Amino acid sequence: MKKITLALAATLFSSPVLAGPYVNVETNADYTGSDFTSRSTDLHVGYENNIGDLAYYLQGGKTINAADGVDAESNFSGKTGASFAATEKLGLYGEVSFSQVEDADNTYGTKLGAKYSF
Repeated sequence: MKKITLALAATLFSSPVLAGPYVNVETNADYTGSDFTSRSTDLHVGYENNIGDLAYYLQGGKTINAADGVDAESNFSGKTGASFAATEKLGLYGEVSFSQVEDADNTYGTKLGAKYSF
């Protein structure tokens, strides 16, 4: 547990220009109105780097899924993404993710976006 805490602290407080490995812990909860429906928590290890103006990352690990009233289960998941500074004020980014589900079809997702800074 001490190693995980140190790795997480190093990830949170390290300089973003340093390339290399990292730990990413992320949780997403879903609600309908005020009723909790489900939560997924990613426990991922990843690698990030830059090639010129292109920043990229690749990460994977376990995801713990907990739906309301159902026992939690875990599966393997991962994502890869990239971002690019199109101009000094405009950044473009994209991500592809997957989740391997036992006895079911695997799930896939995509994310594309643009961020304009004033």
